[in-house]
Amino acid sequence: MGPKWEQLKERLQVPKDENSYYENTRWCNRDLIPMPAERRTWGIWGYFGYWTVSGSCISAWSTGSTLLAFGLSPQQAIGVVIVGGVLTGLLAVGCGWMGENHHIGFTVSSRFSWGMQGSYFPVVLRVFVACMWFGMQAYWGGQATRVLWGAIIPGFADMKNYFSEGSHLLTKDFIGLVIWMVAFIPLVLVPPERLQIPFAISFVLFAGSCIGLLVWAVHNAGGAGSMFQQPGSADNIGWAFMFGITAILGAWGAGTLGQSDWTRYANRKFAPTLSQMVAAPITIAVTATIGIIVTSAARDVLGGDIIWNPIYLLADIQDAYGSSPRSRAGVFFASIGLVSSQLAISVVLNSVSTGMDMAGLWPKYINIRRGSYIMACIGIAVQPWQLLSTADKFLKVLSGFGVFMAPATGVMLADYHVVRRHKLKLNDLYTGNKSSIYWYNKGVNWRAPVAFLCGVWPLLPGLVGTVNSSTDPSFTGWIRLYNLTFIVGLAMSFAVFWVLNYFFPPPGLGEEAPFVDEVLSGMEEPGSETGKEELGMANEKHGAAATVST
Repeated sequence: MGPKWEQLKERLQVPKDENSYYENTRWCNRDLIPMPAERRTWGIWGYFGYWTVSGSCISAWSTGSTLLAFGLSPQQAIGVVIVGGVLTGLLAVGCGWMGENHHIGFTVSSRFSWGMQGSYFPVVLRVFVACMWFGMQAYWGGQATRVLWGAIIPGFADMKNYFSEGSHLLTKDFIGLVIWMVAFIPLVLVPPERLQIPFAISFVLFAGSCIGLLVWAVHNAGGAGSMFQQPGSADNIGWAFMFGITAILGAWGAGTLGQSDWTRYANRKFAPTLSQMVAAPITIAVTATIGIIVTSAARDVLGGDIIWNPIYLLADIQDAYGSSPRSRAGVFFASIGLVSSQLAISVVLNSVSTGMDMAGLWPKYINIRRGSYIMACIGIAVQPWQLLSTADKFLKVLSGFGVFMAPATGVMLADYHVVRRHKLKLNDLYTGNKSSIYWYNKGVNWRAPVAFLCGVWPLLPGLVGTVNSSTDPSFTGWIRLYNLTFIVGLAMSFAVFWVLNYFFPPPGLGEEAPFVDEVLSGMEEPGSETGKEELGMANEKHGAAATVST
């Protein structure tokens, strides 16, 4: 039993590169080490592709058009997505800087802010948020797949529902979800450094869908629609405007926080920066604006309620034209763009980053690929169709994520850019004992959780009041503060963390050292006594000329 169990454990360990200089340990595997030079394949245009996928998607379309359902006028909603897109780009630059410079992802970088043991908290937090997001993206992908098949087989679009009404899930949507998942699973096998071409194809297909819907809506409505000229109906336009910005920052918050997961693949410095500053706000704003115009115009063409999701819009178009061959052809080609977009966005913002985070939880046995499959199981298990049943609930969910992601972002930005000024001892990020300057007190940097809680607690009463749709006047002030979730949470945690580190400086502040290739080869465990002796010998041998992350 003993030898067989050890053999099984050995076989279950994640693969290593041939002639690797690292070991699979509690802190390290192939997907966690600083990105080697041969795997840094992303240039400027590759990152433009990344952000065209991230910004040109159903989430961006629906976020913008849902603002109409929330009570903003179309012009006000467009203003929201422009401001939100610019802020998202700025956050992406700040959060991705460590990936460009040190070639490490969010999972490893959390260790210098939270401590080697404490880093599990932000990693688990982001895993949870990403799993929720994947579930929603997968559900939308399943619905888009259902619409696609409904255009091919009209009877499928009218399939009888065998699920209860309270489940908010139709039988045909479930079948579409299963088909979409079958298409998604093989994409996980593609290494992140080889995804540029699939991203470009996805963008072209989705852009074609957006343009096609825009032309149809504007042509048939004779313009942007009567709703486009109507004033907003929200009780307080100013706070509704800020709530919309919060929703956008919350929607892309997990992605911006983990930007270093992708910028670590940059083949040169500043390669991601231009796309983050330009492509991010443009694609988010343009996609959401198209969604707003189409939503407004489609209301005049089809009549009835606001159709804030392009998937539902395509289904209604087919019904409105009686499933004519012409309408089915248009719906079919438009659905291809939506399906491909959901596949790409699930890889970009969920699969790779979440897989890396899960690899940090158990590096010996989980890598990006295995973590992605675990994420997929969890994402479907949370029943995302319950979260997306109404437009109002959708915005509340997006904003709720920001309550936790904003303070975590503030801690990371303050520590890396202000406290440490971009100086890291990379080897110590893989060393799990007191000899690491990132071990702090029993592996936890107490400054981080204190700053995090200071950023979270003022927003919790407003979150409760918003989710429960409270009309109690005592909640009004808290709800308005909550409408500034991402700004308030980030600013407070940033400031508190900075002050704490000013009065209580962490050990090893200002020290930096490169990642030494030979250090992890043959070590019993990074952080063990034997390992630290070898680390000292390697550093003495290499000195300042030690190879950096190659």
